[in-house]
Order: sequence, then C-alpha cells, then structure tokens
Amino acid sequence: MFDLINGLPIHPLVVHAVVVLLPLAVLGTIAIAVRPAWRARYGVAVTAVALLSVLFIPIATSSGESLEARVGDPGKHAQLGDQLIWFALPLLVCAAALTWLARRTEKARTTARVSAPPRGATATVAVVAVLFAVAAGVQVYRVGDSGARAAWGDQVASSSSQSHGDSNG
Repeated sequence: MFDLINGLPIHPLVVHAVVVLLPLAVLGTIAIAVRPAWRARYGVAVTAVALLSVLFIPIATSSGESLEARVGDPGKHAQLGDQLIWFALPLLVCAAALTWLARRTEKARTTARVSAPPRGATATVAVVAVLFAVAAGVQVYRVGDSGARAAWGDQVASSSSQSHGDSNG
C-alpha cells in the first residue's frame, strides 16, 4: 500500500516525518516533565506531536517493507524500525498523562467538585516520562543511524577508500 509516489519510494519521505516529529516529542515531553508551568501551555501541543509521530511510524515501517522488497534487506535497520513504536507509544501516554494531570490540578484549584490528583502522582509520571523520552530518543537515533548505514554505507565507504587510494597512490 505505502510503496511509491510518482515512481519514487515513499519510505524516505515518511521517515523524515518520524525523524522530525519523534525527537520534537522527546524534547517537548522532557520540557513539560521538568517545567510544570509549561504543562498547561504546551502539553496539548507536545501530545499532538507525539501522536503524529506514533501515527507515522506504522506508515514508515510499512513503506520500508515495500522498499525492502525492491532493494533488498536493510539488515538491522528493519528490526530496529519495527521496535520504534514500542518506544513512541509510552512517550505519547506520558505526555498525555502529564497534560491531563496538569489540567486536573488546575480544575481542582478552581472547582470544588474536582479532586486533585493523588500527591506524588505528577512527579512520578514526570520521572517516568523523562525515562521514556530518553529511551525513545536513543531508539530513534539507532533506527536512523542504521538506516543511513543501510542506504549510504557502501557508497560512502567505497568513495572514501577510493579517495584515500588516489591521494596515497
């Protein structure tokens, strides 16, 4: 289904969405985890970016499988790419939870009918969010690095050895 657009593979296009959105979600989640005042202002935006990255990951993996059928096995990259969703989903949940907890706390301050979240819940979610954000950041780097090596490793290595051979010879 996700194979070509105008004769070009869709995978590199979709991957760039993931490569931009997921690190933004990582940074945003860390920001709202460590700066409670930012949760109400930026939490919805961070959660939306995390959601978009989660939505693009299956498209990236599906288009990667189509590309693999055309050009061959990318090795470790495919395996790491398949795992990325399991790093992005907890990040999304944590960003949403931080945002919800901030809104719930604010409502509890202004409305007597709404109870505040349990003491320590927000701090616990914030710590877990930072841990998941770091893990997702590391994984997106690993996927991207292995993809770049699968796509460009042979060309760069061979041109580098040729240029070194030319200057030494």
